[in-house]
Amino acid sequence: MAIHELEGIILQLATPGKGILAADESPTTMGKRLAALQIESTVENRRNYRELLFTTPGIEAFINGVILNEETLYQQNKTGLPFPEFLDNQGIVPGVKVDKGLTPLNPKEKMTQGLDGLTDRLNLYKNLGAKFAKWRAVFTISDTLPSSIAQITNAQDLARYASICQANGIVPIVEPELLIDGDHSLERCTRATEATLYTVFEELHKHDVLLECIILKPSMVITGNKHSSQASVSEVAQATVDVLRRVVPAAVPSINFLSGGQTPELATAHLNEMNRLLQNLNRRPWLLSFSYGRALQEPALKAWNGKTHNVKAGQRAFYKRAKLNAAACKGQYQTNMETEDNEAEPVFV
Repeated sequence: MAIHELEGIILQLATPGKGILAADESPTTMGKRLAALQIESTVENRRNYRELLFTTPGIEAFINGVILNEETLYQQNKTGLPFPEFLDNQGIVPGVKVDKGLTPLNPKEKMTQGLDGLTDRLNLYKNLGAKFAKWRAVFTISDTLPSSIAQITNAQDLARYASICQANGIVPIVEPELLIDGDHSLERCTRATEATLYTVFEELHKHDVLLECIILKPSMVITGNKHSSQASVSEVAQATVDVLRRVVPAAVPSINFLSGGQTPELATAHLNEMNRLLQNLNRRPWLLSFSYGRALQEPALKAWNGKTHNVKAGQRAFYKRAKLNAAACKGQYQTNMETEDNEAEPVFV
């Protein structure tokens, strides 16, 4: 295991006040988001959109890593520079999604595939410039789910993936996502999240994964989107911090939340309140940051709308969300910042 190599990457990714952009949507998923805006999902349109994000002036002040899809890893900007090299030149660490998507585990639950050939793919991705990787496991919440078999199977695969990554000098993002879909209460999500994270760290320990060189990317403890009563920002923050303090070892350097279907504003508010809670406790065993996809990108995608003359507008929208989430990492976000004009924003050309 190349420990010094891993430690160097972690130092870049676990920077206070910065987070990770998840731009690793598959062509199929990206196609659905483009189709919703009546934009044709061509290779060039997907490349143009990713370039809009990556070339936004000044985002390196708020973004320290970008998760790429395999398609994007091979692509170049308009000057012919590969995206991983361009990001690295900006001080932003390039990473890549390495799992191969979901497959049925049983009639109600799924497992993630992609361990076959992972070592060879990691070596290829590393040669292309990737320094960290991501693997997503998905868990459904109900009165009886997630099942113990789903927790154990997915936790074992997360641990095997993380071990293989570290053996090849790649920092693993470990992503156990408990889906927001459903009518579960905050209390039910609390119990399910705690049990799932406990199983994940048990398997990471069994597989000798170096916790100091991983990034945990969990979902927040949040009420199901079909529940009759939604928890407040403070309730979500408190429940999430309580679970993390009980289960996540202090050796983990950074916890970068996924947004998981939340609105951009709510994802930022939740992150901010969690950091305020830790500040009030005067105990910060790990950084609390973001690794958002839609919660960072959605306003930019709508502003761009597939049109060249809207690139600046898309970049302004992305810059704003990146800046607001960076403020939330410090507990300095306020809701009135959503409508404030940014007098100090960079010049968008």
